[in-house]
Amino acid sequence: MKTLVTMGRGGTGKTSFVALTAKHFIETEQVPLLLVDLDPDQSLAEMVGVDLYASGVKTIADLITDTFIEKGGTTAGVAPTERIESHIWEEGLYEGDSFDLIAVGTKWVEGCYCLPDAALKGALGTIVKNYRYVLIDSPAGLEHLNRKVTTRVDDIFDIIGPSSKSFEHVRRAYRIIGEVGIDAGRFFIVGGYLFPESEEERARTTLPHEYLGKIAQDPIVQEHVLSGRSLLDIQKDAPGYRSVKAILERAGY
Repeated sequence: MKTLVTMGRGGTGKTSFVALTAKHFIETEQVPLLLVDLDPDQSLAEMVGVDLYASGVKTIADLITDTFIEKGGTTAGVAPTERIESHIWEEGLYEGDSFDLIAVGTKWVEGCYCLPDAALKGALGTIVKNYRYVLIDSPAGLEHLNRKVTTRVDDIFDIIGPSSKSFEHVRRAYRIIGEVGIDAGRFFIVGGYLFPESEEERARTTLPHEYLGKIAQDPIVQEHVLSGRSLLDIQKDAPGYRSVKAILERAGY
C-alpha cells in the first residue's frame, strides 16, 4: 500500500489531477484504491462520478453533526473519535468496483477540523492495508496534514499555479511536513494547467524538489468538470489525461 498526497492552492487543478491519477491506476489495473477528500469544497466525489447524497453516504463532518448535535450525543465516556469511527464504516464510506471514497466534508461547528481529522486518522489506520493506493486530495492550508491524518506519505505532488505564492507554498509545505514529523518519501512539483510554460525552467532550477512537468490545459477536461461528468470517463487521448499519465510515469507509476 502506498499513500499519495496531492496538495496545492485553489484553482491549480489539484482535484482533477487526483481524479485523473485514479483513472490511470484503474486503467493499469493498479487497484483497489481509496480516495480521501480533505478539501471542504468536496469536489473529488463529483469528479469521479460519485453522488454521495444519492448513494446514502455521509461525510465525516455530517456524521459528527448527527451524533453530537442533532442526536444530542455526549463526548463523555467513549472517546468521540472512537464513537464516530464505527459510523464511518456504516455510513461514511462509498464503496465502488475499483475504488472507495471518504470525504471529511464541511466544518461541522465553529473552530477547527480537529475532531473530524482525528476520526479520519483512526479510520485510515484501520483500513488502508486493504488498498493498493490511498489518494489524498489535500487543500493548500495543510491543516489536515498538520494534524497528522496520516503519519506516513510515500509521495507528495504539489500542484503550483501562475503566482509567486505557489512557489512559496512549496517551501512552506515541505517545512511543515518536516516540523510535524510526517514520514514523507518523495516530494514532487507539478505545474497546474494555468502554469505558464515560460516558468517551467524556474520551477526546475529554483525549487528544491523534482519538477515532473505541467498538466495540459484541456477543454475536454474543463467541459467534464463544468458539466459534472466523471473524469474517469474521459477519452484516453485527451490532452489533460495524457499529460497526467506522463507525469505519473515520470514518478515511476
